[in-house]
Amino acid sequence: MIYLDSAATSFQKPPQVLRAAEKTLREAASPGRGAYGAAMKAAELMLEARENAAAFLHFENPERVVMTMNATHALNLAIRSLAVPGGRAVISGFEHNAVTRPLHGYGLEIDAAGEGLFDSEGLIRSFRKKLPGAALAVCTHVSNVFGYTLPVREIAALCRDCGVPLIIDASQSAGVLEIDAEALGADFIAMPGHKSLLGLPGSGLLLCAREVKPLLFGGSGSDSISQEMPADLPERLEAGTQNAPAAAALSAGISYIMSRGREKIEAHEKELCAHMAELLRKQDGVELFLPPRGEQSGVLSLRAQTKDCEQIAAELSGAGICVRSGLHCAPLAHKSAGTLRTGTVRFSFSPFNTHAEIEKAAAKFIKII
Repeated sequence: MIYLDSAATSFQKPPQVLRAAEKTLREAASPGRGAYGAAMKAAELMLEARENAAAFLHFENPERVVMTMNATHALNLAIRSLAVPGGRAVISGFEHNAVTRPLHGYGLEIDAAGEGLFDSEGLIRSFRKKLPGAALAVCTHVSNVFGYTLPVREIAALCRDCGVPLIIDASQSAGVLEIDAEALGADFIAMPGHKSLLGLPGSGLLLCAREVKPLLFGGSGSDSISQEMPADLPERLEAGTQNAPAAAALSAGISYIMSRGREKIEAHEKELCAHMAELLRKQDGVELFLPPRGEQSGVLSLRAQTKDCEQIAAELSGAGICVRSGLHCAPLAHKSAGTLRTGTVRFSFSPFNTHAEIEKAAAKFIKII
């Protein structure tokens, strides 16, 4: 199998990630629910995961690193905390349904900015125009469809100037691109554990730089007499028994990235993406979605005139090549790029892919079309 769908989830995991999850299952119980050894071990692993994530993401306070079920959970928490029914939310034209559906569900008006693909200057101008008077802003760091790296630093600065709280969706960047939470100054940064952070499905993080509203209510292991959720983080947002094995695995994934070198991983994935593009760019009837400058991560979307995207993905799957096709849970991004009717075939790369795999996948794609 050649796995080229890492923008959905990282399938290959470093051995230490798997070992960390298994070791936790064998040795740890429920964090924050007892003073005996196995419970204390679980609490220590949760704290270690927060501290590891905070150090990696340059976030000052590990206690404000909240463990979530995924990025969708984290984004719902952030949006709920800022939502003003009837208020206006300014978002990029490349947001995932994990952003647009909660905004719709909380009754906010959605105002999409800068809908041109790979047009960062236009995006900045559009945010500058639309931000005044907005209740909140949301911007993805990287488009999950096109690998487009958005100018989040500039957008964060505009939000600060306008006094508009900002949520950054780092689902496609955390673990590959640099994230300096302190420098960005966003109110919330959400990310999954199972993508480029190389952890397990069912894990995620929310960095909280401001006060938050709970989404779930229940036991927290502290202040049990009160019928209100605890005032302090992380307990305020972590109702119920937390997933210590997933937290330990996520921490191990972050440690792997730091030991291998985030910059090396970023360079490797971009190199594979460029290699695939070079192999396919001269094929008749193939449209590659590529930026004029270096605004792309390790994700390549394309479509062919001769065959439907879903059919191409099915035939690649039959040859043991795993890709994603269709709208990728991001119809707004496809609308912005003009691909809403057709969708695209998406190749997304990981630290574990090789140039030989890219060449085999490209050759099979060419044969199919």
